[in-house]
Amino acid sequence: MSESQKKILEMLANKRISVDEAYRLLSVLQPEGSEPEGTPRAGTAPKTKAKYLRVTVVPGSEHKDDPDAELVNVRVPMSLIRSGMKFTSLIPPDAREKVTGALHEKGIDFDMRNLKPEDLEEIIEALSELEVNVVSAKEVVKVFVE
Repeated sequence: MSESQKKILEMLANKRISVDEAYRLLSVLQPEGSEPEGTPRAGTAPKTKAKYLRVTVVPGSEHKDDPDAELVNVRVPMSLIRSGMKFTSLIPPDAREKVTGALHEKGIDFDMRNLKPEDLEEIIEALSELEVNVVSAKEVVKVFVE
């Protein structure tokens, strides 16, 4: 355990920072992709960490030679999604309430105050199994994580 990690834990023990703040600080100190100390490794194949959310759209079989056919290739780094999660803590409470209210009006029961960094990691891990393929004569759409 590094000195920085010990200091963060001492600050937490002395109630100078919250558990969420300690978690954020410790996650910043830990390099991306590394495992915490004491993580079991025996007997398990390492699962590759999701790096990108990809969306592709290519012309279907009947439109391959169509000059007006559109190609889409979007690659969003998961680190950008993780960074966005960290910025949610900076959103003023009144703005958070407005977003939550607007989502509720649209029938989406989601409260940004309940979103935690560990929830995001769980979502990203679940996304790693995501694969959506839509094939038609007009286009082929793929959404996946790599």
